[in-house]
Amino acid sequence: MQSMFWAIELLAQVLIFAVGVILVLVAILYIIDRFQTHDAVRRNYPVIGRFRALFSNLGEFFRQYFFAMDREELPFNRAQRHWVEHTAAGHGNTLAFGSTRNLNVVGTPIFVNAAFPPLDNQFAQTAPMIIGPHTRSPFEAKSIFNLSGMSYGALSRPAVEALSIGTAKAGVWMNTGEGGLSPYHLKGGGDVVFQIGTAKYGVRDHDGNLSDDKLRAAAAHPEVKMFELKLAQGAKPGKGGILPAEKVSAEIAEIRGIREGEASISPNRHPEVDDWDDLLDMLTHIREVTGKPVGFKTVVGATQPFEELFDRIAARGVDAAPDFITIDGGEGGTGAAPMPLMDLVGMPIREALPQIVDLRDAHGLHERIRIIASGKLVNPGDVAWAICAGADFVVSARGFMFSLGCIQALKCNKNTCPTGITTHDPRFQKGLVPEDKCVKVARYAKGIVKEVETIAHSVGVAEPRQMRRRHVRLMQDSGRSVPMNEIYPSVQLPAE
Repeated sequence: MQSMFWAIELLAQVLIFAVGVILVLVAILYIIDRFQTHDAVRRNYPVIGRFRALFSNLGEFFRQYFFAMDREELPFNRAQRHWVEHTAAGHGNTLAFGSTRNLNVVGTPIFVNAAFPPLDNQFAQTAPMIIGPHTRSPFEAKSIFNLSGMSYGALSRPAVEALSIGTAKAGVWMNTGEGGLSPYHLKGGGDVVFQIGTAKYGVRDHDGNLSDDKLRAAAAHPEVKMFELKLAQGAKPGKGGILPAEKVSAEIAEIRGIREGEASISPNRHPEVDDWDDLLDMLTHIREVTGKPVGFKTVVGATQPFEELFDRIAARGVDAAPDFITIDGGEGGTGAAPMPLMDLVGMPIREALPQIVDLRDAHGLHERIRIIASGKLVNPGDVAWAICAGADFVVSARGFMFSLGCIQALKCNKNTCPTGITTHDPRFQKGLVPEDKCVKVARYAKGIVKEVETIAHSVGVAEPRQMRRRHVRLMQDSGRSVPMNEIYPSVQLPAE
């Protein structure tokens, strides 16, 4: 009997010791997670946050037991997100055992590798391109891949700071989104595109009209290289921007020129723009006031209105033309939006882009108007496809959010983003450390460009903008792929 008591006592001591060791280990991990800066989830959720990475890694080995495979999740699947995460972290992106992509899905791009591609010493980096060469301050854009519009207010301060510093490091431009120019957009000293939304945030007078004095003040910042007038975005074509009241702090209200603590809802369009002539007048006015390139962003619902636009430009002369047009896809974007608009309104970018490029070229405006593509283009293949289709530049918002550590929690509109990207709650913001995340942002941007250059090299050209529609095939429902130039014959460019 005495030996049994002794055994029980020994077991109890072992258990107490084990529990003590576990508690010490948890405490150590808690301290490590709370003070590390590279993982926002672990910083905001010490110890518990480690299970996300564990389950994500185990999913690679046990994916055959789960319904959500690498390529099935929406709006972005695991393979897309992991490519961004690995690139941003500086890890290799080589794969083993073959592609997980189903190449028989209709619309899948298949790039045409050259029989005899250029040698490595014949490979060139992407050359800069001038936007608005006739303006007083033309913009020499260094990169084919850049940051799309996301406002301060929709994004947190540390997120904007990290993006500003990271894009400057990578030599890519940063779009302010419609929320106006904040000090955090200027933090990195890089190139900035000032977006003017329908509420004219940052450049509005007391009545909400466009203010020439504020336009001049914005243009006086050397970092501000262009102005983009937003007509529509993919998340909500025909609907204005929505910033919940809880996100409208005193600082954001001051930057935007609105009232603190009240929901900020933009008009669904610019009240003073009733037709294409009004739009061209407004673009011309902004260009004259600022001296910088000016264009507009919209979503394509049908090509017929754009035929009217280019006809009006032809009638008025090229001086009235926008310096660039940003085409956003109707796939939905980062903004809070009603589900019917996000799901069902606007052409997808893969249908809209080549048609608008063809209309521009048919009117002889290939060198005058630059085309910028936007809409779920987050990986190298997406960007390479857009360049083949005729885009001069590609911009992404959500790709850069993934590089910041976004886990696609779908909480962007609720001020509870667990990674601190789209929240103004200090509890969550502390997880995002700009000094760490800016490095990941820069790696992602550079990684995209490097791999698009790799695709260009593979198809037989020296750099991405030499790629043409003949260099990519699109899978059809017949099970056969067809060259893009047969589906969308080029209007102007030679050898398509």
